[in-house]
Amino acid sequence: MLEKLRPAAPLDMALGKSVSWLNEQLDVANERLLLMDCRAHELYESSHIEAAMNVAIPGIMLRRLKKGNLPIRSLFACGEDRDKFARRCGTDTVVLYDENSCDWNENTAGESVLGLLMKRLKDEGCRAFYLEGGFNKFQSEYPIHCETNLDSSCSSSSPPVLGLGGLRISSDSSSDIESDIDRDPSSATDSDGSPLSNPQPSFPVEILPYLYLGCAKDSTNLDVLEEFGIKYILNVTPNLPNLFENAGEFRYKQIPISDHWSQNLSQFFPEAISFIDEARGKSCGVLVHCLAGISRSVTVTVAYLMQKLNLSMNDAYDIVKMKKSNISPNFNFMGQLLDFERTLGLSSPCDNRVPAQQLYFTNPANQNVYQVDSMQST
Repeated sequence: MLEKLRPAAPLDMALGKSVSWLNEQLDVANERLLLMDCRAHELYESSHIEAAMNVAIPGIMLRRLKKGNLPIRSLFACGEDRDKFARRCGTDTVVLYDENSCDWNENTAGESVLGLLMKRLKDEGCRAFYLEGGFNKFQSEYPIHCETNLDSSCSSSSPPVLGLGGLRISSDSSSDIESDIDRDPSSATDSDGSPLSNPQPSFPVEILPYLYLGCAKDSTNLDVLEEFGIKYILNVTPNLPNLFENAGEFRYKQIPISDHWSQNLSQFFPEAISFIDEARGKSCGVLVHCLAGISRSVTVTVAYLMQKLNLSMNDAYDIVKMKKSNISPNFNFMGQLLDFERTLGLSSPCDNRVPAQQLYFTNPANQNVYQVDSMQST
């Protein structure tokens, strides 16, 4: 609405604050100021303006934010920052900055995290501004108000949420952040946010020749388990029973994690990967399941593909989504996968694949080649 009421040039000026203005506010310790650093987490950790909160989002979640389906407060990895933003965003002056913030205007708001957040904040009635010249200009003129090489003030137990960091922007949808249990698979959406029209299979999906992704119902169906040669079952829930554990025919592993933003699933990646490899080594199928088979089990499966096939998070995620289009890991699990990607030393190169071509991935452990059916992810 604003761009229709005012000329573009004055509007852009009205939306910006100069670095000298910000310096004055910091000099007098203005307590009614909220600073939001929209850069990648790595840059924020290296150096940032004092008292700034890092807000960053993986590229594959950017569309969800743009559609208004992702609450801004969920972008803060630190619970203290989330609470601070929720309490004060309606009354304080909010200033956002990225690396440069030079040529931003509302006509290109959807092309950057900063622009997207600015638009959302303005739409919600917040007094939001961007920092003219961004962090680079402020640091060069007022380094005294920049903090460098400091540890995060958030608890190390908080799930990490990383910045864009080379991720390509994708239209993949995601789940709601603060869900205590898996979402119903029928609630998943396609790339434009509308409900999936095609019903999802009621049996586990083969991700690799020995690796199956499914839901709780699959883990209780002996006919299904026998059909796919499944003898190993990885249960990624805190309370669903291992139904056939006492029968002696199946080997179980349980990861007691709820589908909630506060949960650190990544700490279980090594043992989950080892369990899947054990099944493979014994030529047995392994079922990875949670409740609905769209969040926790998907996160573990993506982590396995990343490590064993040496794939970036984007590529591993795409493989799973090709096979099962209704996947919807929660936001912080995606952040943990990004952190895992960085730990593995992987990168997310630009995707130059031709959609019609076959995709092949080599397992670096034994040079086995797995063919992934050619189809576009939805």
